Amino acid sequence: MSATLSEATQASFVRHPIRLTLNGQVRELQVLPWTTLLDLLREQLDLVGSKKGCDHGQCGACTVLRDGKRINACLTLAVMCDGVELTTIEGLADGDRLHPMQQAFIRHDAFQCGYCTPGQICSAVGLVNEGRAQTSGQISELMSGNLCRCGAYNNIRDAIEEALPQCQPQQGDDQ
Repeated sequence: MSATLSEATQASFVRHPIRLTLNGQVRELQVLPWTTLLDLLREQLDLVGSKKGCDHGQCGACTVLRDGKRINACLTLAVMCDGVELTTIEGLADGDRLHPMQQAFIRHDAFQCGYCTPGQICSAVGLVNEGRAQTSGQISELMSGNLCRCGAYNNIRDAIEEALPQCQPQQGDDQ
């Protein structure tokens, strides 16, 4: 089936209602059954921070957080997100105050062209939430699903190491 169906053809398919919390706001949406989360974010909600790199789950450019854990938005159907909390790069900052991971990426020049940066940052926040990143080697291994064509891997790892203590869930947090 073509991904570019006419509006008339799309209208003949049943849309599925989903309700989710996106960047702190409850959203009720109607989605076609084959719509990926990435396409929903970029094409219907105008949240273009998450990038479409490979569209096969191999590059990590589309990484977002689902209930605090990392997922590839290109491999996730939007209908699978009913009832979940999603955070994209657009939702990490608190008003004008950047998330500590975003601040660390800037300080460490952990981006070059910037294409992979939203996915890298979301993945880094997710691995902190998962509580598995304790050493430099673990960070490198856990970030291996996010590619950077510019080769800023050392800077990315250094930024994550710096932000790690500031991002750790505090005692009593739900994460």
